[in-house]
Amino acid sequence: MIEPPSSLALAAPRGGASSLGAAQRLDPERPPHEHPLGWYGLPRAVFTGGNEVQLLRGGDDLFPAMCGAIHRAMHEVWLATYIFHDDVAGQAVLQALEAAARRGVRVRVVVDGFGSAAALPRLRARLEAAGVGLVAYRPITGWRSWLQPGQFRRLHQKLCVVDSGTGFVGGINVLDDRNDLGHGALDAPRLDFAVLVQGPVVLPIEHTLRAVWTRAVFGRDWRDEAIAAARSPQPVQRVKELVRRMRVGPPRRPDLPGLRSLQPVRAAFVVRDNLRQRRAIERAYIDALRQARDRIDLVSPYFYPGLQFRRTLRNAARRGVKVRLLLQGRPDYRFAALAASVLYAELLAQGVRIFEYTPAFLHAKVAVVDADWATVGSSNIDPLSLLLNLEANVVVRDHRFAGELSAQFEEAVALSREVTAPSVGNGLWARMQRGFVAFCARLYLRVGGITGLY
Repeated sequence: MIEPPSSLALAAPRGGASSLGAAQRLDPERPPHEHPLGWYGLPRAVFTGGNEVQLLRGGDDLFPAMCGAIHRAMHEVWLATYIFHDDVAGQAVLQALEAAARRGVRVRVVVDGFGSAAALPRLRARLEAAGVGLVAYRPITGWRSWLQPGQFRRLHQKLCVVDSGTGFVGGINVLDDRNDLGHGALDAPRLDFAVLVQGPVVLPIEHTLRAVWTRAVFGRDWRDEAIAAARSPQPVQRVKELVRRMRVGPPRRPDLPGLRSLQPVRAAFVVRDNLRQRRAIERAYIDALRQARDRIDLVSPYFYPGLQFRRTLRNAARRGVKVRLLLQGRPDYRFAALAASVLYAELLAQGVRIFEYTPAFLHAKVAVVDADWATVGSSNIDPLSLLLNLEANVVVRDHRFAGELSAQFEEAVALSREVTAPSVGNGLWARMQRGFVAFCARLYLRVGGITGLY
């Protein structure tokens, strides 16, 4: 669960927007930093203009760009990732972070305690020796760790901000594209994407990184910390310690000229958290799909959307929108492949075209709708990403960027096989498979604290 950093949390009433006075109600036309609750008062995507967005394909594009920005850093570097591995790619990022910290730059890194568990001891030794602040989000210290509430909610974001002016968002872990922790060396690099962004959209990315850092340092909800402090035999001392731990410094707000102008490039940063943005990424997708006129091209390695998402896709196809899905053709997890395949018959029957990417592992989470809407991020279209994990996407409204991402989609589709008949049909065995997948999804969500229909 993402919680607000100290500068925002204390301003946010527990009741959210409904607790605000009329003069303070959320205005979707206002830029994020002008809202009374800051970035975390916004339940939907808010677009700002004056941004620059560059598409990055794989680690071959991302890591040189990220390391270059870190080497130029003068004040702060924030980084959060699910997997931080100490292979060739990880070593390059490690060296850039160490060099920045040694020349006096404040460097803060958050890794997921499960995704980065294998490399965490080595990372800690290297980074802390260089003066880099490193914390693990929900660390796994043994089987008892899984009994703690919320352990199924993982940090799945891949974010970096340098000097409040340059940000990186996407689906690429700090892991070599030709290395897989479960399958070893790969014969071809994973297909994956990220974006380099500059402009007003960087501010909420940094807010999110600061919030993740604060949440990881606490190890539990900041409200629980406050209650524990009040009940402590030495409440004043406990509060001082709480404030000390929360103090990460205010964001260095860059100059944001022309924030009201929504001319190129318009971009919005959306997250999935457990405050006011529980379904912000899913809403961003569904809003775009409902307004689609010509085409929907969606890429997701793990695909098991809920009822509303599937209905929106089917409705778009029925009204004549060209809907294409690019999914895994070389699955890394058999259950994930089964979960997607049980939906094929339903989608194919409504005219949705499905392609399976076979040249390499698919890890990209991107989409293009019509000619000017595109998104790149960490969120899969499955229950874990849409309802449990901390996720982050950038949504871009720009013809040039959408065209560039669309060209990458077409290139990938040309190398893929089209599914013309579902592998799971409509017989008894097929119904049993669909029921099994649905049962497993509901069980996992229930263990993770999610109830109700998906």
